[in-house]
Amino acid sequence: MKTAVIIYNSKTGTTKKFAEEISKYLQSKGLDTQVTSIQAYSEDMLNSVDYVLFGCWTNGLMVILQHPDKIWVDFAAKLPSMPDVKVALFTTYKILTGSMFRNMYKQLQGKFSAPSLELKSRNGSLSKNDKQALENFIS
Repeated sequence: MKTAVIIYNSKTGTTKKFAEEISKYLQSKGLDTQVTSIQAYSEDMLNSVDYVLFGCWTNGLMVILQHPDKIWVDFAAKLPSMPDVKVALFTTYKILTGSMFRNMYKQLQGKFSAPSLELKSRNGSLSKNDKQALENFIS
């Protein structure tokens, strides 16, 4: 069975909700999933994993300079190198995501291959397009 770990940092609960929605959908497609906050994460969660999805809320000015918060950046710096694991990024936002995905990947670069999926949500819900993108991601 394929496995996925979904690791998130949430400020208001929206990113946590989005992580749980992603997990629920992946489980409906036959994956064994584990959802964890970066605070509860432990390195052994990444043993023998096929997919890792990293999420955080969009920090920064309303329309420019979007970036992950310091807690997420510090977390990413401690991750092990896993270049063969398939990676996705997700974020929640109020107005725009702007440079969010580029800045998230910058923190993961050299440890993981380039993300093959980027998902975003204003309210933590998966759209029909998100579900199709997740299906493509795991196939």
